[in-house]
Amino acid sequence: MPLPKLRIYNRQKAHAIPLPWLRRIGKAALPGCLAAQKSPEAPLAALEEIEITIVDDGDIARVHGDFLDDPTPTDVITFHHGEILISADTALRQGAEHGQPLDHEVALYLVHGLMHLAGWDDHEPEEAREMARRQEAILRGALTKGG
Repeated sequence: MPLPKLRIYNRQKAHAIPLPWLRRIGKAALPGCLAAQKSPEAPLAALEEIEITIVDDGDIARVHGDFLDDPTPTDVITFHHGEILISADTALRQGAEHGQPLDHEVALYLVHGLMHLAGWDDHEPEEAREMARRQEAILRGALTKGG
C-alpha cells in the first residue's frame, strides 16, 4: 500500500516554518510510524492523505475547546480522519524549555501526530513513555534521512 500523501500548510504568521524541510521529515518518518502501529485498525494505514496545519495558540485553543472541552492552547491535536494541527507558538515555548529550536519541536509534533494516527495514546503514563521513546527514535531517523 502506498504511503499517505502529506499536505502541510502554515496558517500562522508569527514564526517562519521551513515547509519543504518539514515535508521531507514527515515523509521520512511515515514508514517508521506505520511500522509502529499499535493495531491493524489504527487509521494511519488506511489514510490516502494527511493534512498538517501549523496554527497559532489562538486557533489551536479554539479547536481544543470546541472538540475536547479544554479552551487552552496545546501542542498538537490529531483527528483520526487524517488532520493534524500544530501550534507554532506552543512549539516555540516548549522547544525553548527543552533546548530545542522551533523547527525541531514542530517536527517532533508532526511525528507525535502521526503516532496518534498509528494508534498510540499518551493519556496513561506507561504508554506515553513508550510513545515518546518510539517517536524520538523515528524523529532521529527522519532527521538523518530527510534533514
